[in-house]
Amino acid sequence: MKTKLTARVIRQETLSDDIYSMWIQADAIAKEAVPGQFISVYTRDKSRILPRPISLCEVDAERGRLRVVYRIAGAGTGEFSTYQAGDRIEVLGPLGNGFPLDAVQGRRALLIGGGIGIPPMLELARRLPGEKQAVLGYRNTQFLREDLEQYAKVYVATEDGSAGTRGTVLDAIREEGIQADVIYACGPTPMLRAVKAYAQENGIACWISMEERMACGVGACLACVCQSTEVDDHSHVHNKRICKDGPVFAAGEVDL
Repeated sequence: MKTKLTARVIRQETLSDDIYSMWIQADAIAKEAVPGQFISVYTRDKSRILPRPISLCEVDAERGRLRVVYRIAGAGTGEFSTYQAGDRIEVLGPLGNGFPLDAVQGRRALLIGGGIGIPPMLELARRLPGEKQAVLGYRNTQFLREDLEQYAKVYVATEDGSAGTRGTVLDAIREEGIQADVIYACGPTPMLRAVKAYAQENGIACWISMEERMACGVGACLACVCQSTEVDDHSHVHNKRICKDGPVFAAGEVDL
């Protein structure tokens, strides 16, 4: 059940030039949240009515804490980057549908994250049982790699070849000969499109978390629809609301 509350910033740090990690105290949300969900974060500037959706990176239900890792993409997230311990922040969550944790059932799981799609992979890796491998795609600067290495065997792909495989996450998968029975992925649409095709070609079950600009975050405004293979019960067309029906989908549910 989603809750709107005023959270308290516990701490914040810079992971790279434009990527920040922030822990907040949000007891009611932390108790309900699962990997793959997100929260909507409101700015203090009342001229900016719409909140900013940010995926959950870590969930500490016992202590009621959430970790979000985000990139500065505009004035709203720029404001968030100035917050310090003790500051108050208005949030709504948990929102959306998370990754199905029971899809593994003893099978080999492969987690694929690209860019700012990497943060959701951390809580997923922590909670998934069994053998786990992760492929992380970066332009150049790495972040969260050491965090993920606590829970999974990690491989890296970089656009500039500064670490791991030069190229895409699929280049790394092929170069390293990585095998899997189920794939979980989050990242930009071109990456998800390639991962979906790879999974279909190899008969691998695949779930993807879609990155999209959102407005309301609760499925009312239809600003974040994507093409679906089935007719949506809400709009009665071939659409899915990413914020409400997703952001996690079985890869076969959506057209990319």
